[in-house]
Amino acid sequence: MSTVQVNRGRRRPVVMSMIVAVMAALGLVAGTASASAAPLGPIAKLDVDRYLGVWNQVAAIPQPFNIDCLRNTQARYTLIDPNNIKVENTCTKFTGQRSGITGNARVNDQRTKAQLHVSFPGVPFQSSKSGPTNYIVTYIAPDYSWALVGSPERLSGFVLKRDKQVSSAQWRQIKNVIVSRGYNLNLFITTPIDGAYPNVTPLALVR
Repeated sequence: MSTVQVNRGRRRPVVMSMIVAVMAALGLVAGTASASAAPLGPIAKLDVDRYLGVWNQVAAIPQPFNIDCLRNTQARYTLIDPNNIKVENTCTKFTGQRSGITGNARVNDQRTKAQLHVSFPGVPFQSSKSGPTNYIVTYIAPDYSWALVGSPERLSGFVLKRDKQVSSAQWRQIKNVIVSRGYNLNLFITTPIDGAYPNVTPLALVR
């Protein structure tokens, strides 16, 4: 069970996460760029078949495009062909309704299979199925139980997990991996999941 503490005054952390996301998008957050000047690197080889299926977002750098997502953020990946994967992102909004968008992930790196271009219809600058890499699997657990993905410049970062629960030991491992990949840990916040942990918390403060 996660040791993230329940925060009864939920509105303030959520509002703060929104502010952080907007500031990050405008480049106003100190340390938005990572400590590492080199682009985010991919894992040596991604087993695409094992990567398919449903992932739960347990922590992320807030992004303007999903700022209305309050909790239960998931991604479902389904193989279309050797070079394309169907992407279905869903979440629970502030209204309590489920929201979703369907897009495509195209493999840009045939050697590792871990660098892709993710696109969504109607999303500015991201509507074309072909384009530069914006999704890199930079870490995958040996048993494919969790992963860290992000953009080359580290302006986005997502911690994805098969299971919704995160133990204290797992949080420590997740934070160590984030730092080892050149990210600024202070930019990540937890993503609330019903039945797991209900609050938004800066990941650096999670014990």
